Amino acid sequence: MTTDNLSQTERALFSRAARRIIPVMILLYTISFLDRVNVGFAALTMNADLGFTPEIFGWGVGIFFIGYFIFEVPSNIVIEKLGARLWICRIMLTWGLISGAMAFVNSPMSFYVLRFLLGAAEAGFAPGMILYLTYWFPAEQRARLYGTYFVAIPLASIIGAPVSSWLLTFDGHLGLQGWQWLFIIEAVPALIAGVAILWLLPDGPHKANWLTSDEKSVIADCLHRDRARTHIDAQHALWPALRDPRVLLMCLIYFTIVIGLYGISFWLPQMVNQQGFTKAETGWIVAAVYVVAAVAMPLWGRSSDRSQERIWHTAIPCLVGAAGFIGGAWFGSAPLIIASLGLAAIGTYVSIVPFWALPSIFLSGTAAAGGIALINSIGNLGGFAGPWLVGLVKGMTQSYTSGILALAASLVLAAVLTLAMRALLARTAARVQLNES
Repeated sequence: MTTDNLSQTERALFSRAARRIIPVMILLYTISFLDRVNVGFAALTMNADLGFTPEIFGWGVGIFFIGYFIFEVPSNIVIEKLGARLWICRIMLTWGLISGAMAFVNSPMSFYVLRFLLGAAEAGFAPGMILYLTYWFPAEQRARLYGTYFVAIPLASIIGAPVSSWLLTFDGHLGLQGWQWLFIIEAVPALIAGVAILWLLPDGPHKANWLTSDEKSVIADCLHRDRARTHIDAQHALWPALRDPRVLLMCLIYFTIVIGLYGISFWLPQMVNQQGFTKAETGWIVAAVYVVAAVAMPLWGRSSDRSQERIWHTAIPCLVGAAGFIGGAWFGSAPLIIASLGLAAIGTYVSIVPFWALPSIFLSGTAAAGGIALINSIGNLGGFAGPWLVGLVKGMTQSYTSGILALAASLVLAAVLTLAMRALLARTAARVQLNES
């Protein structure tokens, strides 16, 4: 079933569903990503106040992903069993409280502990949202929807960069530093949204009170036909899926992409600030980069859906991102460095849109819940490796150059592995056809 084979009624129904749930998902992920990366802006003054070296900061921001990794698969399995509404509520309330507690960090150890707990609290949210979309929409529509949903990542920086820069000026209010106010104020939306989600996000089409019984049946029939077509060689059980070579290769691909994604996300404010810009100017420059990414992501998703092509749509932006990192290390002038790093951020962010349309080709049911979570959890260990590596190199050399080149190499490897995925998918499909014949 391709999108063109949907009836007019079905297309209108899926469009209506998207208008109802995608804005809510964007809001939730924007809050999530902001609480995850706002430490990059807090560092502009927090590091000096607390005496944190680049190595301490890099380790602290990265250890988030260790907690994330440990609890990711179990959390996503709970979403599959318990339902999205209650579990996402729990996740958001927990991470909101821990994110606010970051205001009271006073040593490297307290920094490490709270960052680890924040990762553990947030585990399951991102893959849970990816899984949630499979409950609503056929596979052929998902890259476009992922592109729209993942706009939340740059949107968090578009909103967060100027707001975070402004909050840093709150030094002295009620005896707190600006970076402390940043953590406290930016934690509030997660607590509010965590409660609101109980009314805003149904567990699936069958629980949506704004759909009639007939409309629920239409969606269920479409998804049944879609699964019958796209999951001929799919894994449905959990443990075989976690050992599937396709899943393991996707873990490695996402790991190399995420090294670049978080390497730039956590360090870009400091890299821009180092070029001689004020904190306010840094905020607006970083925001401008992510405005472009926010426009590019849904457009790239639409392109992937139109052609039903995922591999090159993932590999090409990885190579573009790598070129941007190389330019950031190569050029000597501030405008060219910032433009190159902006290109690196855009390419890296765009690559994740078609990437996440791949798992539903060969995973469904509980296997999809576990497989997507495994890909996300192992891949997000790159969120530890990237920031830690940049911080380590910065501390040793007093320069970002070698760290930036390492991020470039990681994205080149991501492109190569993505092309290897194409061969693996073709080989698996051929084996299935041979067995059936």
